[in-house]
Amino acid sequence: MEKTVRGREVTDWRGRVYLTDVTPEQILNRPRSAMLWPAGAAMGAIGVLQYGYGAALPVVAAARGWGITQALWLLAGWALCQAAVGLPTAAAMERRGARPRATLLAGAALCAAGLLALAHLSDPLWAFAGYSLLGGFGGGLVYATCSSVVARWYPERSAARVSQVTGAFAYGAVPFVVAAHLAGPGSVTAVLDVAAVAVGAVVAVAALLLRLPPARWWPAHIDPRAWALDGRVNPALRCNPRAVREFSAGEALRTPALFTMSAILVLAGAVSLFNVAVVATLASAHGVAATVAAAAGLIALNGAGRAASVALSERIGRRAALTLVLASLAIGQAALAGALAGGSGVTLAAFVLFAGLGGGGFYPLIAGLVREYFGEARTAEIHGVIYAAKGIGGLLGAGMATVSLAASASPAACWAAAAMAAVTIALARRLRQPGRPNTLPITHAARP
Repeated sequence: MEKTVRGREVTDWRGRVYLTDVTPEQILNRPRSAMLWPAGAAMGAIGVLQYGYGAALPVVAAARGWGITQALWLLAGWALCQAAVGLPTAAAMERRGARPRATLLAGAALCAAGLLALAHLSDPLWAFAGYSLLGGFGGGLVYATCSSVVARWYPERSAARVSQVTGAFAYGAVPFVVAAHLAGPGSVTAVLDVAAVAVGAVVAVAALLLRLPPARWWPAHIDPRAWALDGRVNPALRCNPRAVREFSAGEALRTPALFTMSAILVLAGAVSLFNVAVVATLASAHGVAATVAAAAGLIALNGAGRAASVALSERIGRRAALTLVLASLAIGQAALAGALAGGSGVTLAAFVLFAGLGGGGFYPLIAGLVREYFGEARTAEIHGVIYAAKGIGGLLGAGMATVSLAASASPAACWAAAAMAAVTIALARRLRQPGRPNTLPITHAARP
């Protein structure tokens, strides 16, 4: 039964309202950090469906008797469905009071069904219905719910905490990738069955533990008025100024910034998925150990890069950090092209390093920019609109991987990916916070 808590509403200098003087212990009977671990565990579990399947794609395809193209389009369908669920889930939680327990229990069942479909359905159409549709919708429910819960419990550090939790979405899949490659096609069905049980159980337990704080809740130990105004209390203000006002989703849609962020997510998301989809196949020429190391290393760095990019952005600004992350992604594609042209293990390792760090860091940075460009009131909904672009990127990335692998791993697709990453760098440099002037007046000293 939900507790009824009473707090004090405080308004800052821009008119934003905060509910303070209510501690997490009064709501949860435990500290708010107790919300991080279930959310991170659930995120790590569902990472098996995207990063795990993508990095173990050759093994799963061989076990089911599919061609690489068929297996890739199942992954693209999953990414499309997962991205499409974000906006309605956010809207249901923000406007209709949907509870994390309901969305996560549904997500647990759908994700488990998706993995069981991969384990036992050889017909690509039925596997698409089970893994891509059911599993994709389930993954979207879990991802959106966990992100929203953590952001609500850490409003003063939402970018850092959400990146910490979403990082688990990538590196949580590492054990599955290792097990799938070591087991091989003959035993991958058993690995998928175990994964289905584990994913369903972990997400279901998280559903029982996660709760939302009251609307506009703010931690009692921080003065929200000082935090909104004083760079000594909130050091991030020095390089990440807050939104000039609260934007509705409709207002955000009419700004150039939203479309620029969406374009970045389409292109960078396509390159990132392309990397995950081709890494195991391309590394296989160096042996099983190298394949496992490259695939596991890429997705582990993808997850670590999310937290590292946000930490960097607190010092140099979100836009500058985003530019560096996208540059790392572009360098990774050039290294991959070099690895294919020369067969060098050194350039393959450089690809894993740079593409891994760059392939995940842009997601939390864009989420942080959404909050700082459009305000907190409709953050989840506006980010849901932008995150839907990931689905388009998934289709594009799968198409690129299909072309590359069909052409016997030609470097041409890698150079195309590098060009796309370069375009995202140019787009990132054009981002401007809505409502602020692009330039400031120049003050000229008076002449004698």
